[in-house]
Amino acid sequence: MKKSLSFLFLFFSFMALSQNFHQYVNPFIGTGGHGHTYPGATVPFGMVQLSPDTRIDGSWDGCSGYHYSDTIIYGFSHTHLNGTGVSDYGDIMLMPTMGEPTFDNKVYASTFSHQNEKATAGFYSVKLDKHNIDVRLTTSTRVGFHEYTFNESGQANIILDLNHRDKLLEGRINVIDDKTIEILRRSEAWARNQYVYARIEFNVPMKVSKTNKSNSESLEISGMSFSKQVKKREKILVKVSLSPTSYEGAKLNMSEIKGWDFEKVKKEAEQLWNKQLSKIEITESDLDKKTIFYTALYHTMVQPNIAQDIDGKYRGRDNKIHQTEGFDYYSVFSLWDTFRAAHPLYTLIEKKRTADFINTFLKQYEQGGRLPVWELSSNETDCMIGYHSVSVMADAMAKGITGFDYEKAFEAAKHSAMLDHLGLDAYKKNGFISMDDEHESVSKTLEYAYDDWCIAQMAQILNKKEDYDYFMQRSQSWKNVFDWNTGFMRPKKNGGWDKPFDPREINNNFTEGNSWQYSFFVPQDIEGMIQAYGGNEKFEAKLDEMFNSESKTTGREQVDVTGLIGQYAHGNEPSHHMAYLYNYIGKPEKTKEKVHYILNNFYKNSPDGLIGNEDCGQMSAWYVLSSMGIYSVTPGHAEWSEVKPLFEKIKVNLEDGKSEFITENSVRSRLGIPMTRYNWIKSKLTESIIPVPIIQADSKSFKDKMKVEIYKSNSAFDIYYSFDNNNFQKYDQPFEINKSCQIFAYCNDAVRKTSVVSATFFKKPNNYTIVIKSKYNPQYHAGGPDGLIDGIFGTTNWRKGDWQGYQSQDFEAIVDLQETKTISEIHSNYLQDQRSWILMPTKVDYYVSDDSINYTLVGTVENSLDPKEKENIIRDFNLKLENPIKAKYIKVKAYNYGKLPEWHQGFGGDAFIFIDEITIK
Repeated sequence: MKKSLSFLFLFFSFMALSQNFHQYVNPFIGTGGHGHTYPGATVPFGMVQLSPDTRIDGSWDGCSGYHYSDTIIYGFSHTHLNGTGVSDYGDIMLMPTMGEPTFDNKVYASTFSHQNEKATAGFYSVKLDKHNIDVRLTTSTRVGFHEYTFNESGQANIILDLNHRDKLLEGRINVIDDKTIEILRRSEAWARNQYVYARIEFNVPMKVSKTNKSNSESLEISGMSFSKQVKKREKILVKVSLSPTSYEGAKLNMSEIKGWDFEKVKKEAEQLWNKQLSKIEITESDLDKKTIFYTALYHTMVQPNIAQDIDGKYRGRDNKIHQTEGFDYYSVFSLWDTFRAAHPLYTLIEKKRTADFINTFLKQYEQGGRLPVWELSSNETDCMIGYHSVSVMADAMAKGITGFDYEKAFEAAKHSAMLDHLGLDAYKKNGFISMDDEHESVSKTLEYAYDDWCIAQMAQILNKKEDYDYFMQRSQSWKNVFDWNTGFMRPKKNGGWDKPFDPREINNNFTEGNSWQYSFFVPQDIEGMIQAYGGNEKFEAKLDEMFNSESKTTGREQVDVTGLIGQYAHGNEPSHHMAYLYNYIGKPEKTKEKVHYILNNFYKNSPDGLIGNEDCGQMSAWYVLSSMGIYSVTPGHAEWSEVKPLFEKIKVNLEDGKSEFITENSVRSRLGIPMTRYNWIKSKLTESIIPVPIIQADSKSFKDKMKVEIYKSNSAFDIYYSFDNNNFQKYDQPFEINKSCQIFAYCNDAVRKTSVVSATFFKKPNNYTIVIKSKYNPQYHAGGPDGLIDGIFGTTNWRKGDWQGYQSQDFEAIVDLQETKTISEIHSNYLQDQRSWILMPTKVDYYVSDDSINYTLVGTVENSLDPKEKENIIRDFNLKLENPIKAKYIKVKAYNYGKLPEWHQGFGGDAFIFIDEITIK
């Protein structure tokens, strides 16, 4: 009987592997619109992504190197990113040409037609019109394989251009013999110091016909062409192996492909994809739906990428070469995106790789001093927020995945949470982050709180009670940015709520979103969140309001916020769990309605088939899980939330050889893991915290006197306040202040006490008034016109809201001194952050007047700062008058830089002027 069962298992396993799942993959999905995917050849989690480059300018829709709307191919490079919002990669670019070789990419580039282009899992082909060359590409894990068919006789060239896309820091090309080349490309873009070693092998002898040096004084070579006289329809085959460590590593990795049988390598790549995609089998007759599903599954499997040589050597976060110890080392961790669905999916079908990912995290913690946030090519980009490595680790531990050191994981998680950067110092001290402390303060508070809950779950598994209690307390910090009156997560400034407030506004208080898209991010305490909204009925009404609101945002234009259903934005990650929240208030029919609408309308079998950035598999992982009828609302809990599956039957083939089935009518546990049906499984909260009090006033500065009020979220609490942080008295009613001061306050009841919060108020040093002739962007108001003469100076972190911003216009304002005074100096401060389109004014003119009608120019200060300067810099355009002059009015006029120049990534856009504080002596 056992033999029969074994035979059946092997038979069905063979049947699964023999199915051509790769035929249902359409790599063009997401290459149009804003999907930012690439169509080229790769194998599951491979080091090589061999794909055409149609964009070399680093534009937003060219992040992957390719956009379906383009008609020109510049070449075929070996590294690409899948669906990111920042540009990088494009390493080791080759381009076949005919005739005289050149390194001018506008000359060697070629037009192409989609009619002559094909992409499948592990394969890509295209015809280059200009050169009449047919290109076919396939790969192994570490080697790219090119086949070029030259349809005309003549001189064939293969151009190797290292000056491609990102900035070349170091280029080395060593000719070993007429068939073998070694390369080092060290570059800078999103990854600030990326090493790629490569080895190129030709199947026929090639002659070096041209070289290109980085500059006339350098021995480094940034380009080389290899040529050969070819007959009509002659083929040249090229293999390119990559290594992050050395020339020797690239040579070793080349052994993955032996010989020159292109069809054999292509078939092996397809077999790898068949095996990988067979992990989830669906019963579906609609070819489009089947293609959408398997392409989505494919997109979850093209990264993270293996980042070690065959012998286990890899480049660590310390830029040293290390040896793996029983695990595989990976790169490309878009954790802010992928912790939500992609990594939970991996816990089902990639348990071994999940352990390898975590071992990679731990090595990066040891070598780089902290867990990865957004790691790319052994560089920490510090992109996005939170420390979501801990979510991946907690989820793996909760689901019993082994193969990594739980104690080490907890140590690394706790270390990340106890740092003092990116607002964490204020978060630990106050229980929230204010605009005064850090930009994106609301999002950071909420995401840190979730991550802290994850650390608490790790502590509980390891029986660390004190740590569990501490991090569970911190996980409730969301309550300190929740406005219990309006029912929104709101930014705080100077102890109170920032005003004006519009929940639709996208601004620097939120990460790629607005208050609507963050007001439901409490996955660690859904029951507490529901109660904060007033119970099930009010929570349902709030969700309904979000989905039924006008699909229009205000404030900053945010290209990531797409796929709007009301204020729900499926095109960006913060919204991804929201449709499932109806499950927790007994309304599964509403979860089904919303989830199935998204599945059926926001994913299509076309180049623009993704509603937003793919984001390294997250957008597709949402589809895969949701179409299967499951979703991890709270990674770190072993439970899944459920919805009606999109398909009749789903079979999941697990790594241990077992299979699990999901059907439309299944109500039992799925995949051996309990389902969270319609009731939240309560966390073992320690002591529920009291939200901190709100210190509210009209502004941070005042002329004569100002009223101050202190609010609390619940009448059961008492408020105490002080002017010295020592002698606290009970607060009963609003009071007035008439001098600069600092106010401290806390709430308590019989057993609990909040953190002490504070607010600082300044009495203005003068009675000046100001009239601004220009119109500032409402995103950057600095508290209104008086913010320019209140004696409070903005810092280089302009996102905290202390600067006034003026775009596509000059700045002009008149300061009324209220009486005639002797003027000796005039100062006005400006900020430059060219990456954010903020440039110094070209010059600033200062005028004086006695009547506010007739003005006299008394001086001009020219800009001396290079607009290409990358650091955030503040400059005082100060004018010192050799002969002081009497005046009552001062006019300041700063001239805008104008259109952004060609070297700027925002070429053609309108520059900003950022100003804060005009000082007159």
